[in-house]
Amino acid sequence: MHFLYNLLIHSAEKILPATGIFSNKMKLFTEGRKDVFEELSRNISSKDQTIWFHAASLGEYEQAVPVIEQVKKTFPGHKIILSFFSPSGYEVKKNSSLANVVTYLPLDTPENANKFLELVHPEWAIFIKYEFWPNFLEVLKKGKTKTILVSGVFREDQIFFQPYGKWMRPYLGAFEYFFLQDEKSKLLLNKLGFHNASVSGDTRFDRVHSQLQQDNQLDFMEEFKDGKTCLVAGSTWPEDDGLLVEYINQAPNDVKFIIAPHALKRAKIDQLQEQIKVMVVRFSEKEAKDLSKFQVLILDTIGLLTKVYSYADLAYVGGAAGDTGLHNVLEPAAFGVPVIIGKNFTRFPEAIELHQKGGLFSVDKKEELKNVLNKLLMDTNFRRETGAMNKDFVRKNRGATTRVMDYFLNFEGKEE
Repeated sequence: MHFLYNLLIHSAEKILPATGIFSNKMKLFTEGRKDVFEELSRNISSKDQTIWFHAASLGEYEQAVPVIEQVKKTFPGHKIILSFFSPSGYEVKKNSSLANVVTYLPLDTPENANKFLELVHPEWAIFIKYEFWPNFLEVLKKGKTKTILVSGVFREDQIFFQPYGKWMRPYLGAFEYFFLQDEKSKLLLNKLGFHNASVSGDTRFDRVHSQLQQDNQLDFMEEFKDGKTCLVAGSTWPEDDGLLVEYINQAPNDVKFIIAPHALKRAKIDQLQEQIKVMVVRFSEKEAKDLSKFQVLILDTIGLLTKVYSYADLAYVGGAAGDTGLHNVLEPAAFGVPVIIGKNFTRFPEAIELHQKGGLFSVDKKEELKNVLNKLLMDTNFRRETGAMNKDFVRKNRGATTRVMDYFLNFEGKEE
């Protein structure tokens, strides 16, 4: 099976560049990988001490941030190498000062894995949540690089737990330790014979809670909100907008809405704006305008959503109305606001728990959304109580980063 896997990866490496003609994302995916080895050679010397973090995309990056911050403090002499698989992560964070080198992860061929790890030569390799590439893991194990998984999640539908996936199981042996988000993941790993694991939680709780200590003031938000009740709809897709727009068009004048689309494509934003019948302004066109006069603000920019959530009285988080994947519900929850999402969230343990506790509401149809919003908007005490539950949930689930760092320090101490 490994032979067949390598055959498929090599074939993909040859075929994927042609797909860039039809998809800008695939063009970024392939073009961005062309100079990876040259850039690594230029920025990492054989004498450098390095620690490598790998995140599939932007969500996993957010989980990595608190650990990277602490690792940099603990090992100030090491270079931090950060790799992404997806363009949606790399293109947004390629200029991040958090790491010394930010790069794409080459496709998982034996040749690429050997060359990448020869150039990076990490003392530690830290994978975030998932992404198990057998050739990379095989080289890591042979090279005796200390490899751990942080905020890991295992599910029964993953390849390791299928009859046809037995060949993948040995590669999990590359991991020195598994830091997992939940007990179910630990039980699944135990069934495969791996007991070097503990339930440490999700580092995103540390990440979002730290935002409360930041300066979140935004002058344009002060002007736009104008003291009124505000719903922030973050990382929305067309399916989410389809639920929201009808309510927005019929909403009372004293309710403000901010929509932050996941994809900042002009044609999509044009289409969204055309559907909105109340006064709407885009962030990119806000200059010289009295923002208090507008009821809807479309946030057609990146990097501000977390701060914008601090102005929310309630939040809608996108991704679960369709099948693209729910975005981060912990960001608004940390600010103590109720959260509304679509129907597809069974793969997101934090959303499941918030839903069970009553601080998160799942809706399937426009009428359901209308009922939930009316309840939250009209009943101030209910809104505050549910928001407080969310804030408390985030506060109580902090600590995953500390548990990971304790392991680092104990491991280093033993080696000395």
